[in-house]
Amino acid sequence: MSDELTPWLRAQLDDDERIVRRAGDSFRQIGDTGVIVATEGDRAEECASANWAGVAEHIVAHDPARVLREINAKRRIIAEHWLNGWVCDTCDNGDVEQVFPCPTLRLLALPYADRPGYRTEWRP
Repeated sequence: MSDELTPWLRAQLDDDERIVRRAGDSFRQIGDTGVIVATEGDRAEECASANWAGVAEHIVAHDPARVLREINAKRRIIAEHWLNGWVCDTCDNGDVEQVFPCPTLRLLALPYADRPGYRTEWRP
């Protein structure tokens, strides 16, 4: 059985990384007027305004540096679950026939279910 989920999932992470890197440095502050401030050294710029505090908090919480760490963690999980093309030593407990693709990779792919190429049979 060929694994098409893993290369597809890796491509989604590559796309996320490309987008995040274009965002620049980091969004770490909520200004007094409710604007998101991009900070780079001593320089600060207004990046986007948010009338709703929840939007500002969301943007700051998903700072590019954090998203890059999440992408790296997902890549490491994929590497841990990817052995010999499709055998997952991490999920294989030896007692039951292993599900392919493994449940962990299916869960990692689920947030991308709205992207082209996602297959319904990959749903966990």
